[in-house]
Amino acid sequence: MPDTYRDALRAALLYLVLAAVWLQGTGYLLNSFFDNSVQLARWQLINGYVFAAISAGLIFLARARLYEFLGIGARLRERHADRERLRQAAAVFDCTREGVLVTNHQGLIVHVNRAFIEITGYLREEVLGQQPSLFKSGHHPPGFYQAMFATLQSQGEWSGEIWNRRKSGEIYPQWQTIRVIHDDQSRISHYVAVFSDISAIKHSEHELQHLAHHDPLTDLPNRLLFSDRTEQALTSAQAHKRGCALLLLDLDHFKMINDSLGHNVGDRLLKAVAIRLQELFGPGVTVARLGGDEFAVLAESCPQPGQAAAFAQRILDALKEPVCIDGDELFINASVGISLFPSDALSADQLLRNADAALFKAKSSGRNGYALYTEELTAHAQQRVEIAFELRRALEQQELRVYYQPVHELKTGRLVGVEALVRWQHPLRGLVSPAEFIPIAERTGLIVEIDAWVMQQACRQMCQWQQAARGLSFVAVNVSSRLFARRELYQQVAQVLRETGLDPAYLELEVTESAVMDDPEVALEQMHRLRELGVRLAIDDFGTGYSSLLRLKRLPVQKLKIDQGFVAGLPWDEDDAAIVRVIIALAQSMGMQVHAEGIEQVEQAAFLLEQECDLGQGYWFGRPVPAQEIDWARKPMVG
Repeated sequence: MPDTYRDALRAALLYLVLAAVWLQGTGYLLNSFFDNSVQLARWQLINGYVFAAISAGLIFLARARLYEFLGIGARLRERHADRERLRQAAAVFDCTREGVLVTNHQGLIVHVNRAFIEITGYLREEVLGQQPSLFKSGHHPPGFYQAMFATLQSQGEWSGEIWNRRKSGEIYPQWQTIRVIHDDQSRISHYVAVFSDISAIKHSEHELQHLAHHDPLTDLPNRLLFSDRTEQALTSAQAHKRGCALLLLDLDHFKMINDSLGHNVGDRLLKAVAIRLQELFGPGVTVARLGGDEFAVLAESCPQPGQAAAFAQRILDALKEPVCIDGDELFINASVGISLFPSDALSADQLLRNADAALFKAKSSGRNGYALYTEELTAHAQQRVEIAFELRRALEQQELRVYYQPVHELKTGRLVGVEALVRWQHPLRGLVSPAEFIPIAERTGLIVEIDAWVMQQACRQMCQWQQAARGLSFVAVNVSSRLFARRELYQQVAQVLRETGLDPAYLELEVTESAVMDDPEVALEQMHRLRELGVRLAIDDFGTGYSSLLRLKRLPVQKLKIDQGFVAGLPWDEDDAAIVRVIIALAQSMGMQVHAEGIEQVEQAAFLLEQECDLGQGYWFGRPVPAQEIDWARKPMVG
């Protein structure tokens, strides 16, 4: 007999003995105290209740001590805790946003949670007892599932992306983890699959992919995608022995629209241009926006220059039609550069570079047209790059020089002022003509630094001449359109005057007519601020732009400079003579000085003097020279 049973028997016998003693003892005592049978019966009943209560207490104590001895109490507490954990797990199982599917060892579904129902669209009753193959989308090959089960067998777990089918038939992506569950005998009892619907993530990835390859404003392919498509097109063209054409187009004077009407209007105009270009071409032609107001067109079957030229002309004709924005009609033109495969280039990068060189030629030729690439353009482009690089070095190495061209009073012949002109003293090429590097400086933005440097040098030199009592009334400095468009021009001029100590009345700033007319309101504000400093203002190359007389009247300008193109034909060209007469009369009526450039013959000077032109400048008076070589004694008389 086991010890536990023996102990239990002893406890039972002890209880029996105690119970007998208790009953006999209390019965004897009650009979001794009570003679009345009614009272005796009542106390015997009470005695029974007391015995029952004590017995219950003893049984409780005995049971507790027995459970503790056998470990049953701990197991009961553990079982209670397990039930609590199960209730919590069930709550998590049902409330989690991840779908959960449980199958038995045979692969039959035995349980699913609420998220599973929401994601798949299947009810619990529809899937219980079914196999998970019910949700197969057909997206994956059989090898995919074979690899999945092989991983489950070897590692007991598999995670990855899988495409399944909802009840509605929609195929969707999910991220799924499957784990194998074993019983106490290490046999497979269940499979648990936990998955998340990643459709939103996939959609976001698609959108990011789209944004990475498309222009956000026009939704056209961007430079990255266009380059990729060009490479593919060239590979296909090479394989099929056909030609391609790349057209690069740039909107003419788009900056003026942005500055005058605002960037919102500019953006809407770009959208309209994109739509118009897309409608213009069919399959086999890719239209892209490379940035700013620059677009590109790739024609995948265009072997002849004549076809490419026809494409370009179609573009130019289409863009000539006005664009209506907020009830206003806007007119825009474009310049187009054309490069052909395989005659001009064999790679996408080279094709694009050649088209850019042709575009530069089209713009240089007057805009609103197209140009085909030639090998000469590559040489010019390389030369421009080299000059731009060397020009930056020239600024650092102080290779630039300031030359001064004398300005004489026509009536007296007296030297009254000078114009500061920049020259480049190249260490190998000698003196480089401004016609070579000034356009490149303007294109690269270096003209801003050059203008600022020339202004400082000229002001410093003017101070030295004043100390030497040369009697000059002004030193004129050209201000490029880039520098003039900057708000900080006022501060820059003020700083130069402070640093050099020059009286502002002796500094004359020359601004081209086109720079003023690009944005008249900004120009007016800029000029008034400069006049507050006390500097003189002149409009250079007057007559070559499209000045409004009303706007011209509002400008705080002291001088008009007649462009040398009108002076060259004097006095024999009747048209030039008539234009010059009008300009002089206009300036005099507005109380402005008149200054003629490019005077190379005495007959020109005589005609201008006859028309009461105030000042003259040109080779007849003197060439631009360094400050120390100015002929102060020269006093050429016209009459």
